[in-house]
Amino acid sequence: MHPVTGPGTLDWVPVTADLVAPAVAVALASWPRSGDVAAAAIDPQLADTAAFCEQYSVDLANSANCVVVAGKRGGEVRYAVCMVLATDRADVNGLIRRRLDVRKASFAAMDDAVARTGMEYGGITPIGAPADWPILIDAGVLARGVVVIGSGLRRSKLALPAQALLALPGAEVLE
Repeated sequence: MHPVTGPGTLDWVPVTADLVAPAVAVALASWPRSGDVAAAAIDPQLADTAAFCEQYSVDLANSANCVVVAGKRGGEVRYAVCMVLATDRADVNGLIRRRLDVRKASFAAMDDAVARTGMEYGGITPIGAPADWPILIDAGVLARGVVVIGSGLRRSKLALPAQALLALPGAEVLE
């Protein structure tokens, strides 16, 4: 993605530390695909997917949501980061529950997700997620060219080739 480009009407620029959460900046510093990532500042009031896509002319099918899922097994809480297109829903109590090998899975509580990722709610991204969490990517996300994802902050977004997500540590494809 050189020069830096992305969908919609946003001003996509190379990633700088002020446009991402600290955990994301650390992860990007050592990630081989970091040069493929662009960032754009947005109005933090418009960080939620539907409002973001409408305001900045980004097709919902090019926006990938990141959700933190948690489930318990034997008193141990297991977490995962899940990537799914904004047009789809995460199969939390089917595919994701089975992958985590837990009785019941659900979206992690907002406070828990924010504390464990070091990212802002509404901006959580798989880049910089805790190293021991799997990153479960819906195959539909990988079928897109460039996807827009969170930056760890509500005030910006990242754009990158969807296939680059496979290079993240712990990345797995779920059909």
